Amino acid sequence: MNVAKERVKILLADDRKEDLLSLEVILADEGYEFVKVSSGRDALRILLKEKDFALFLIDVNMPLLDGFETANLIRQNEKLKQIPIIFLTANTDLSSDIFKGYKAGAVDYIIKPVVPEILRTKVSVFVDLYRKTLELQTQKQDLLVLNSELAKRSEELTRSNKELEKFAYVASHDMQEPLRTIISYIQLIQEKLGDDLSEDVSKYMDFVTGAGYRMRDLITGLLEYSKINKLDKPLEHVDCNNVLGEVLENLNGGIQDNKTTVTVEPLPTINADYLQMVQLFQNLIGNAIKFKGTEPSHIKVNCKKIDGYNLFAVEDNGIGMEQRHLDKIFEIFQRLHPIGAYSGMGIGLAICKKIVERYKGKIWVESLPNKGSTFYFTISDN
Repeated sequence: MNVAKERVKILLADDRKEDLLSLEVILADEGYEFVKVSSGRDALRILLKEKDFALFLIDVNMPLLDGFETANLIRQNEKLKQIPIIFLTANTDLSSDIFKGYKAGAVDYIIKPVVPEILRTKVSVFVDLYRKTLELQTQKQDLLVLNSELAKRSEELTRSNKELEKFAYVASHDMQEPLRTIISYIQLIQEKLGDDLSEDVSKYMDFVTGAGYRMRDLITGLLEYSKINKLDKPLEHVDCNNVLGEVLENLNGGIQDNKTTVTVEPLPTINADYLQMVQLFQNLIGNAIKFKGTEPSHIKVNCKKIDGYNLFAVEDNGIGMEQRHLDKIFEIFQRLHPIGAYSGMGIGLAICKKIVERYKGKIWVESLPNKGSTFYFTISDN
């Protein structure tokens, strides 16, 4: 509905027909729709039937039920009290009527004989206000409908995500056993036949075995990814210094082999799942070790408190990456390098992102090629 083009209704009440006609003539060019009555009682009857009036112009001095009494009755009705009322009066001494009129609910006075420009100006102010109010009501209704649709879609998306997670978990779990069987039988054939296998057949079997192990790693990663939001155990106080201690012990072989130096500044205690924090830091530090540059590898881990959040940083001096890849790397199965160049299935950072988001945090990276990368993530201080 185009509120600006809608004809608005104005109620006119005066016991003198010539005054009603005068009002209508003055406002005729403005495109309003007029309803005219000659008494306060008729005005009340009309308002109780039709409530969509932008304005009510009423003469103060009318028989039986004057303008003040009519306005008082209108203000007592919850559905009518918002209609603005302008009193028309031939009394040039308004001092005795002003307080009484405003108390009755008037928004303005116009003195008879009416000055056309004053009437048109005052009426246009309240008509514009009425149209803006209608527009806001329409927008509010549209917003309620939109919010309802968004809530419904959000609910459907949540349900869909849970179903997908359940499917990924079940499918991945059920795929492990036949995969183990395939790998085992290929290895058994290699052991049984040994030297009887031709060089080509042995190479093909190695390809199958290698593909099987990659598929195993992929399934394991999918299982880990699908289980992140399935943990029902309550959060606990987790000392991140203890987490880093376990992570560095788990990664000790890679740290020693790559002659990596790891510097860890004092870290906070947070409310989290201990094993997920181990998984998060292990993925980030493991990547820093894996993607080392030509210089001796150095990794720094620290944390700052900012606006109620803990801002963690894992910095390395490795190979880094181009700006266009910075968002892409957190998507599941996204790899920046060919299979075989580096180990991994493109799931680790997606798991990190999902863990951080479980705690209403964010994760991002700043990096430059051959200059290293710094991974940042936030977790609430509560």
